[in-house]
Amino acid sequence: MTPTTRAAARRNARRRRLHAAVLLGAITIGSLTATSTAEAESAPVRSAKPTVVLVHGAWADSSSWSAVVRRLQTRGYPVVAPANPLRSLSGDSAYLETLLETIDGPVVLVGHSYGASVVTNAAAGDPDVRALVFVNGSVPARGETVAELAGPDSALSVSDPTTIFDFAPATLPPTPDSDVYLKQSTFLQSFATGLRGRRAKSLWAMQRPITLGALNEPSGRPAWRTIPSWYLIGTKDLVIPKSAQRGMAKKAGSTIVRFDEGHLGLITDPGAVVRTITSAVRSTS
Repeated sequence: MTPTTRAAARRNARRRRLHAAVLLGAITIGSLTATSTAEAESAPVRSAKPTVVLVHGAWADSSSWSAVVRRLQTRGYPVVAPANPLRSLSGDSAYLETLLETIDGPVVLVGHSYGASVVTNAAAGDPDVRALVFVNGSVPARGETVAELAGPDSALSVSDPTTIFDFAPATLPPTPDSDVYLKQSTFLQSFATGLRGRRAKSLWAMQRPITLGALNEPSGRPAWRTIPSWYLIGTKDLVIPKSAQRGMAKKAGSTIVRFDEGHLGLITDPGAVVRTITSAVRSTS
């Protein structure tokens, strides 16, 4: 979907919601008194908080945001944490675009790991997205792939992928449609560092796979060229090392924040994630 068609779709969706609201108002207007109308008109108007949309990455699901969601809701923020399909970068981004069309008002988009790639593709040309927040994120420029962004020092950069991944179907070589799972040893030793063993094993068992094609699909036009961004660098990340994160943050012109966490810092230190999001909100309000 082009920026022009995306904007048109958002206008049409809002027009439908407005029409429904007008009909509802016509039905109920007779019950409103002049006094209540005057009171409503004289009440001070408060600027609504933006909706925070949280997009998870590969080998995870929306529950990885649970602690972040609770903290944001306590602070009065509307929050949406959709299931990322993890099928293709273009398809996942298109899905997120359709979700954004249902949200009225300003939005702050937050992406973790692969989710950061989806965020920066989906938000391109969207006037309602006020800020982007990347958490241990894969943040591509046009033409770059998620697989290459982790760099040679990543625990996932190995000569034989079968030593760290399981493929479904198991037939080799894998195809772009093959599902990619992290082996238990890779998940526990590199992906879920900072979590207790029992919790990490549970997350490994429940991981959602990503297709090989999604990891190797070139990115489209990045939203960070026109939308201000923040990047929370996990300094103990073994999947996307801090040097690779720092390079992507500088490329995107992001405001850089650091926390002493691994790849799943959104779980091990949700407070730092929330502070970065609220900082982005304050700076773009």
